[in-house]
Amino acid sequence: MGVPDMKVSRRAVLSTGGALVVSFALAPSLAGAAARSAGRAADRSLPGSLRSTPMLDAWLRIDAGGITVFTGKAELGQGIKTALIQVAAEELAVQPQAITLVTADTARTPDEGYTAGSLSMEDSGTAIMNAAAQAREIMMRLASERLRQPRGELTAAQGAVIAPGGRRIAYADLVSDRTLHVRAEPRSPLGNPAHRRVMGRSWPRVDVPAKVFGERAFVQDLRLADMVHARVVRPPSYGARLRSVETAPILRLPGVLRVVRNGSYLAVVARREYQAIVAMEALSRSASWEETASLPHQSRLFADLLAWPSRDVPVGRRGRPPSLRRSHAATMLEAEYRRGYLMHGSIGPSCAVALFDHGALTVWTQTQGVYPLRSALAGLIGLPESRVRCIQVEGAGCYGHNGADDAAADAALIAKQVPGRPVRVQWMRADEHKWEPYGPAMLARVRGALDAAGHIAWWQYQVWSNTHSTRPGGARELMPAWYLERPLSPPAPRPLPLPAGGGDRNALPLYRIPSLRVDYRFVPKMPLRVSALRSLGAHFNVFAIESFMDELARAGKLDPVEFRLRHLDDPRALAVIRTAAERFGWRAYRRLAGCGKGFAFARYKNLAAYLAIAVEVSVDRGEPMPRVLRVVAAVDSGEAVNPDGIRNQIEGGIIQAFSWTLLESVKFDRTRITSRDWASYPILRFSAAPRSVEVVVLNRPGQPFLGTGEAAQGPAAGALANALADAAGLKLQDLPLSGDRIKGAMGS
Repeated sequence: MGVPDMKVSRRAVLSTGGALVVSFALAPSLAGAAARSAGRAADRSLPGSLRSTPMLDAWLRIDAGGITVFTGKAELGQGIKTALIQVAAEELAVQPQAITLVTADTARTPDEGYTAGSLSMEDSGTAIMNAAAQAREIMMRLASERLRQPRGELTAAQGAVIAPGGRRIAYADLVSDRTLHVRAEPRSPLGNPAHRRVMGRSWPRVDVPAKVFGERAFVQDLRLADMVHARVVRPPSYGARLRSVETAPILRLPGVLRVVRNGSYLAVVARREYQAIVAMEALSRSASWEETASLPHQSRLFADLLAWPSRDVPVGRRGRPPSLRRSHAATMLEAEYRRGYLMHGSIGPSCAVALFDHGALTVWTQTQGVYPLRSALAGLIGLPESRVRCIQVEGAGCYGHNGADDAAADAALIAKQVPGRPVRVQWMRADEHKWEPYGPAMLARVRGALDAAGHIAWWQYQVWSNTHSTRPGGARELMPAWYLERPLSPPAPRPLPLPAGGGDRNALPLYRIPSLRVDYRFVPKMPLRVSALRSLGAHFNVFAIESFMDELARAGKLDPVEFRLRHLDDPRALAVIRTAAERFGWRAYRRLAGCGKGFAFARYKNLAAYLAIAVEVSVDRGEPMPRVLRVVAAVDSGEAVNPDGIRNQIEGGIIQAFSWTLLESVKFDRTRITSRDWASYPILRFSAAPRSVEVVVLNRPGQPFLGTGEAAQGPAAGALANALADAAGLKLQDLPLSGDRIKGAMGS
């Protein structure tokens, strides 16, 4: 479970993928791919990702060397490695230290698509739990035959089957290469949730020590033998074309090995990293570009968003719309909420390493989807997929579709020009800020009515947004491909289907409302590059919905928490709301001058984790921005494998959402992105972090895993906005809720 040695030799790279790997991982994966290409549907009777990869030995290997578990999901800082190790250890009746986990690698692990949407535990965790339980039962049956002992008298512990009297047979002595080459069963003999030994405990995360002690933990730290360094000279703006460049002086600079030019794609390769940076800067100064003013006026962004052609995607219909005459309702309200483009702002700019040798390409990448990226890279450089291997290595910052896949494309393109030597491509900060795909701008209009008893009688919600995913499935989604001599055009944008959705994710309120209409106005026009940002549309939609819920509660002179409770039936939703309110001391809250409290609730995607949050803030006219004093959240993620890991995710999500909500918005002029560094795109600093954050985990042993990693973003934004409105007596509808915007509203 330790951090692997990240100094890797070429010989080691080229020698991997031998018979053992093929036997245990590639065969089931290829069989699954063949089934898909032949049009055979996945087996929906199987749990989790076993549906698409049903052979047990794609997930587990037991031999004299120990127990190895394989997952197609990637560690992105969400603690998934630790949780999956705990799941396997629980069902195999061993300690977590006995498990070696192999994550996303196209030569070794199952194809689980993207690590996204908070689905790792639901998909991979469920698959591994059931595969491990079935494998344990297979070994119990084999031991029963070997020991001539009834199955019911045997127990499993510490990697062995134990009989009465102490006789034991190690798992490794019971299995052969083909023992686990069997199909998964729809129902496996899972352990009793009441007797958990490993799951449900806050096990130390295996990915943290290397990060804390500054050891090799990220793809940015990867160093291969004989490695060279590359930097790319990006165009100054979208659509810019290279007119001319002087390369001869660059080739004379110290350490420079090659200048790569392919159409408007321009890069330099050098022996040392600093040499590559110096050469990149010189190459950039010598390049002449043709630009056009293709971006909208930022001041007219939301008017344009409403004016651009859109496609209506119905999200929810309930009941018959009542008459809109005021006489039919005690109170009617309407509001409009807006959010500009948001950046991933990964702390570590994107990086990848590629080796092109003997007609095969190996790429070490921080991608969230090694298999989709493999397909895209194969198309980009003209290789069959079988000759491309993608190995996921954690990156220093992720949160959705950032520049990781594009950095891998850079590395692949350049490595093909420098065969036999690993090529490391590290983006610069301005590259990351200006060229990553942003979270789309969004606008929502809400109308609602209360009846005489203070219940919501009618609700109408419309949200306008671009697509929320342009993740690579082919070469056309890779940004470097757009600037080649034979450029590839990005495919037409498309909305993501419900139930998860994209711009309409969480647009349908979970509350009990008799008459309701929710529509997604999908806008294909994308003047700025956009894709998946953590939680997709849920951050904005929950912000808007929960802000409007408070508007309705105030109009009805009702307590915001009680107002939410009276519109919910789901007992798990009620439980997280009551828990968060009680731990916060909502009813007993004593208001101080300039302070306020806010509350919000959502179930992520309406099918994953439940989360409720209470926030206290202070607003001071003399301070540049409001202060978050206290946060209390309650989360129900189903069975909590690692409660501390869940708290990590909720705490991180809260802080990130506060940064989005208070500070962040991409700036641009008619030609270029102008948010190119942390000064022009500020994020939340340590000094502005909440003084206190408490996260209560409601564990439900035996219940299905529910996605957690993106559950906090929407409720955190809504609760913060409601607390600011409470503290300052303002109606705040435009993100970010910056100090200047708040003070301007207070002054007016």
